[in-house]
This record gives sequence, structure tokens and C-alpha cells, in this order.
Amino acid sequence: MHNHYNGLKTALLLGGIFGLLLAMGSVISGGRFIWIFALFGLAMTFYGYWNSDKVAIKAMRAFPVTREEQPAMYRIVEELSAKAGKPMPALFVSPTDAPNAFATGRNPEHAAVCCTQGILELLDERELRGVLGHELMHVYNRDILTSSVAAAIAGVVTALAQGLMFFGGGSDEDRPNPIVMIAMALLAPLAASLIQMSISRTREFDADQDGATLTGDPLALASALNKLESGVAARPLAPTPSLQNAAHMMIANPFRMEDVSRLFRTHPPTADRIARLQEMSRG
Repeated sequence: MHNHYNGLKTALLLGGIFGLLLAMGSVISGGRFIWIFALFGLAMTFYGYWNSDKVAIKAMRAFPVTREEQPAMYRIVEELSAKAGKPMPALFVSPTDAPNAFATGRNPEHAAVCCTQGILELLDERELRGVLGHELMHVYNRDILTSSVAAAIAGVVTALAQGLMFFGGGSDEDRPNPIVMIAMALLAPLAASLIQMSISRTREFDADQDGATLTGDPLALASALNKLESGVAARPLAPTPSLQNAAHMMIANPFRMEDVSRLFRTHPPTADRIARLQEMSRG
């Protein structure tokens, strides 16, 4: 169990979003067709999970790099992977000045770690090691699976809500109170998105803690996060649909803070993350 009970919180949030799905399914046609939406959700989860590395790498226009091209990045990942007893992931660099990094892939054997050109120029080697430790722990903690499940269920809830609005919940005997039906159709997708974002924020806390444990240097990651906050503010990415789908994978929210509502942010406040790392260092 993590010190901040993030594993339990993630399980409760996933249970909440699944419960929301069941509630929506029970409203439409008396719940007779909920198994169709369940199968659809499983298919979406599998597709997103299996192709997660390709989607994120393509969105960031990243290219693979070798030991000769990025010696520091390669050396750090090689060392930390060996320390964790895991296979070394493929390494990529995205040709953007916006400082950020992410890891993706369906499992440690099929993983990729990507740094932007901006983060490689912004951080020193100690800070970069802290960031790469964080990203590797996303892979080792199977966070890609967790985020894929949350995104798929949220997508099904949204589809159910649209069906509720257009088809009214089935026959007359199955149709619920119209006020309840409209409220659920409008509020369920919002609730699903909020839960999905909460799961993403929780997994970031876990990756911070576990990555700092792997590197043995919590303050290096804290220093990197401090630089990244100002670096992203100076050089944010445009919130295009493809990048919005990949934003939860990145170590720092890649968009301007004013472009994203606090409720819908995929990352916890940087100050909170730094405070936890400093507490971990003192402990």
C-alpha cells in the first residue's frame, strides 16, 4: 500500500465509474441491452490498451533514438531498468520545444519512453533522471491499462447518455421519469470525465513516489517539476484533440492552465507534488 493510499483510491474511482455505467445501462430500455455496451467498452479498452504506444508517439511526432544520439537519456534508462529488473523500453524524442516527457506501452516488454527536445534542454542530468524514473514507474505500475479502462468506460457512459437523449430510454414501460432521464443524460458524462481525471491525478502521485524510490532522489524530481511548471507556462502545447487524448500520459500538464478547468486537469497541482516529494526526502 502506498503511503497516500493511492492504490485504494484508484480502485474506488474505477468502481465508481463502473457503477455509473451500470446506472446508465439500467435506465436505457430497462437495462436489457447493457451487455452490448459492456462488450463495446471491453473492445474500446482492448484497442486503446494495445495501441497506446502508437497513438501517443504519433501525436507528439516522436522518432526513435539510439545510445549515440542521446547518451545521457539512454544511460539513465538503461541503469534504472536494470535496477528495477525490467526490460529496457524503446526511447523516443519529440521535436517540440515544449518541455515534457511520457511513457506508454501495454506492458514492460512493449514500452516506450519519450522526452521532448524542450525537456532535454531544460533539465540537468540529475533532474532528467528523476523524470525518467517517474515515467518508468507508469509502465511498471500498469498505469496505461488503468487509464485505458477509465477512458473506455467514460466513452461508453457518454454514448449511453447520447442514446438516452435521442431514443428516450426505450419503450413507454421502460422509460423513466423524464426529469431523471434528462438529468442523467446531462450529468453522467460530466461525472465520468471527472472520475477519469481523478484517476489520472492519483496515478501521477503514485508515479512520483515510486519513481523517487527507484532513483533514490526525491528532490531531483521535485526540482524537475518546479522547472517544468514554468517551462510549460512559457512554451505550452495547443490543446488539439490528439494531444488532449495523450495529455494524461505526460509528466506535466502540457497546456496553459487557463485552457483547462481545474476539475478537468489530468495532473495534480505541482505544489502538492513537490511538497510530497520533499516530505518523502525528509522521511
